[in-house]
Amino acid sequence: MATEIQLDLRTLLPEALDERDACVRNLIGALESREGVRSAHIDRAHDAATAQLCIHFEPDVIGLDRIRDLAHSLGARVDSTFGHISVEVDGVSRVARAQLLEQRLRTMSGVVEAHVSPIGSVRVEYAVGETSDAAILDLLDKFGASPRGGRTADGAARATEPQVEGRAHKHGWIFGERTELIFALLSAGTLTVGFLLGLSSAVPDAVSTALYIAAYFFGGFYTLREAIQTVMAKRFEIDFLMLLAAAGAAFLGELAEGALLLALFSLGHALESYAMGRARQAIQALAELAPVTATVKRNGAEHEVPVGDLAIGDTVVIKPNTRIPSDGFVVVGLSSVDQSAVTGESIPVEKMPVAPTSSRKEQDIAPESRVFAGTVNGGGVLEIEVTRLSTDSTLARVVRMVSEAQAQISPTQRFTDRFQRVFVPAVLILVVMLLFAGFVIDEPFSATLYRALAVLVAASPCALAISTPSAVLSGLARAARGGLLIKGGAPLENLGTLRAIAFDKTGTLTVGKPELTDVVPAGGSDGTELLRVALAIESQSDHPLASAIVRAGRATMDGSTALTAREVTSITGRGVSGILDGEIVHIGKRQLFGEIAGPPIPADVAEATTRLEESGRTTMVVRHGSRYLGVLGIMDTSRPGAADVITRLRATGIRNIIMLSGDNQIVADAIAKKLGLDQARGDLLPEDKVAAIRQMRDEEHKVAMVGDGVNDAPAMATATVGIAMGAAGSDVAMETADVALMGDDLGRLPFAVALSRQSSRIIRQNLWASLGVVAILIPATVFGVFGIGLAVLIHEGSTLLVVGNALRLLAYREPKLAAYSGGTDANRELDE
Repeated sequence: MATEIQLDLRTLLPEALDERDACVRNLIGALESREGVRSAHIDRAHDAATAQLCIHFEPDVIGLDRIRDLAHSLGARVDSTFGHISVEVDGVSRVARAQLLEQRLRTMSGVVEAHVSPIGSVRVEYAVGETSDAAILDLLDKFGASPRGGRTADGAARATEPQVEGRAHKHGWIFGERTELIFALLSAGTLTVGFLLGLSSAVPDAVSTALYIAAYFFGGFYTLREAIQTVMAKRFEIDFLMLLAAAGAAFLGELAEGALLLALFSLGHALESYAMGRARQAIQALAELAPVTATVKRNGAEHEVPVGDLAIGDTVVIKPNTRIPSDGFVVVGLSSVDQSAVTGESIPVEKMPVAPTSSRKEQDIAPESRVFAGTVNGGGVLEIEVTRLSTDSTLARVVRMVSEAQAQISPTQRFTDRFQRVFVPAVLILVVMLLFAGFVIDEPFSATLYRALAVLVAASPCALAISTPSAVLSGLARAARGGLLIKGGAPLENLGTLRAIAFDKTGTLTVGKPELTDVVPAGGSDGTELLRVALAIESQSDHPLASAIVRAGRATMDGSTALTAREVTSITGRGVSGILDGEIVHIGKRQLFGEIAGPPIPADVAEATTRLEESGRTTMVVRHGSRYLGVLGIMDTSRPGAADVITRLRATGIRNIIMLSGDNQIVADAIAKKLGLDQARGDLLPEDKVAAIRQMRDEEHKVAMVGDGVNDAPAMATATVGIAMGAAGSDVAMETADVALMGDDLGRLPFAVALSRQSSRIIRQNLWASLGVVAILIPATVFGVFGIGLAVLIHEGSTLLVVGNALRLLAYREPKLAAYSGGTDANRELDE
């Protein structure tokens, strides 16, 4: 079912003139290209003077927070009429209970969408004024889902530790959180003792009967409690079906079989909770990496303070072999830092202080000086300056995003949810029909009822319900531990079924630190004049190519008086212009000079430009007034190991790999040939990259876009899966991407694809195993081949099988891939 939201267009895009504005068209196009967004359009029906952006989306596929991220990536912001609460709770450790709580929240007045994961992550979007955080937390408390110190998006604490402990004990009942498991074991124990005593003629039957009744109590306590909640919510879940079967067995006098059913079912529930707990612990282990206290220098002395008390600008002392408490940059000391917990890098990274004259803005800090909370210092003593509060550190945001990502349901999970909504009522209808079998065949009603109850047990889709969530949660937890942030089951599964990947060039396939390699003056011009003019203009630009010119220009003309330009303006995708000595200066690609007024490029400059481009250089022609000063050649080398990454990607089954670049086609082709890409598309503006991604989606159905998360945001938002490089410390990259490689290491991409492939494979295995068991058990019980006891054993065994299969992902390691041989086998597997 689609949900509709209305967002004020002026709030989203303050500079937009009307719905025909290009920015509005880009925003609508990017939203409509996302899976789960049915349509987006401008609506003036409510107020002719106020335009509203109306978005129809499927909450199970894409959340309101994801739409907000996409809007942010296009320079927009969602208005403040929507609130967001994200909290971790106890009392939810199974799929059925998570679905029930989710339904309760969604029916609450003012709630736009709600998602609850089986490991207790609750995320709610609501309309401010219609409900509040307090009302939502009150509903959670009444449901029995107590916050365990979770936080909302703004970092406000939702429960103190004493509150969490007290509530957990209350909801856990007698034995705390282990009560359900202990009850399941008591049920199995009393059943076993009752059965063994029943074999002896010396023991009265009443003793065995009493023990079977005890087994009913312990095995049915939690099942009955949840069944009451689901029936009151007008849902008929697996718990209800099992209680019906157990009650029917008792009615027939088959207490032992009914007790066996409840004992195994409650034990399966307890083990399901254990499996979800394993996945939750793997995620929580990340949060526990950051130390509780920090040594901070204040007023000339060192003080031990709680990490939560650190302020931006504080100087923190990091002793050898200790964990770093906050994000920041090194101001004193040299050491190596193990960043594997955040970025996935296996080798410690050398850290050094920022230069005294360097900018202290976070975005300008070099990687060799930046440190992250939760990473481990080596043998040296460091002093760092704090740049983020503990609640906003890279590690904290990764944990928060992974927890919230569990709400983004995978395609297979959506299928199984739809299947269960149809299947469970169909089972009840079948059971009712079987009760009238006595009118067709000659058998006593007790045999008819027994068969119907056996079918009820056999057809309960317990394994199906847990098969996909357990695999998705394990995959997300394993990815987070390996320096990958995957935002939900949908990106995890989509990445595992990809056949095509598009790469940005600069900073992704190349190092992203271009160097000026060639200065070719035009005839009659001087190389010094060429550099001085270029330096004057480019020193006022923040483009990476400008930085290369400025570095080289200042080094070459050390001590010379620099010229000062004014009115420097960027020409998107083409170059830059400015005024120097009263004349306009243009610096940019050769295409620029065919689009502006003035004399054409002279033959010698054109020839030099072609020669440099053919050797893989990016070229920039310089014209001062009507006089061409020459051409500059800039080289951005490919990343070390980039070619090997392409080979490994092909071995995983990626068959179409292309590069999208704003650079000229000749340079793009040269790099593509060197790296072994299938195709390179050059001379692309940002909107051209979006069009290229749309074309690839039409051809390949699914495509990933790998970029830096900033300049490539529109293309990443348009792709099936957007992948950001070097997302650690970058808000934009982490918000925009579906998958974020936390470290600046392209080599993590094949691991991400391989992990997603394995996750997809396990999801399919679990799906077919659970459906297969149901398909075998139903006919077997209908025709009386299996009784209740054997049906229960096979039923619960299949549940344990799919859970155990899913937990294998927590220990997943990327296999050593064989040399690429065309990807035939991998592609065949995908096609099948």
